[in-house]
Amino acid sequence: MADSPRSRRMAGRIRQIVASYIESQIKDPRLGMVTVTDVRMTGDLHDASVFYTVFGDEAERADSAAALGAAKGQIRSEVGRQTGVKFTPTVSFFLDELPESAKHIDDLLAVARNADAQVEKVRANATPAGEPDPYRKPREPEEE
Repeated sequence: MADSPRSRRMAGRIRQIVASYIESQIKDPRLGMVTVTDVRMTGDLHDASVFYTVFGDEAERADSAAALGAAKGQIRSEVGRQTGVKFTPTVSFFLDELPESAKHIDDLLAVARNADAQVEKVRANATPAGEPDPYRKPREPEEE
């Protein structure tokens, strides 16, 4: 089911609210460099899934996830206050795996580029097996 324009607008607004709240209001020392990448809303506007990335290693990701989990209620209250909707959506945080997937794809493309370069290097000095012109040609009439 395609999401409605209202849920897209609400998701964009929640993204702004959550990002600014994380930046300015959460003082948890466990929170690392968090970037809100996307927010997805259910069609009934009751649940918001917030996707985020964390700059750092696995320990910093775990600490940031714990800090966001601890501040979930405050963030939901702020979303309800700033959106003014009748039912404040529940907020769930999910680590966005897209940067890791993109890095994996970039690594695979680099391997393919190296393989292509090796094939090109071998092809540069290669000669055809057999005659130089392997295609059949029509017979030329012999002169008498």
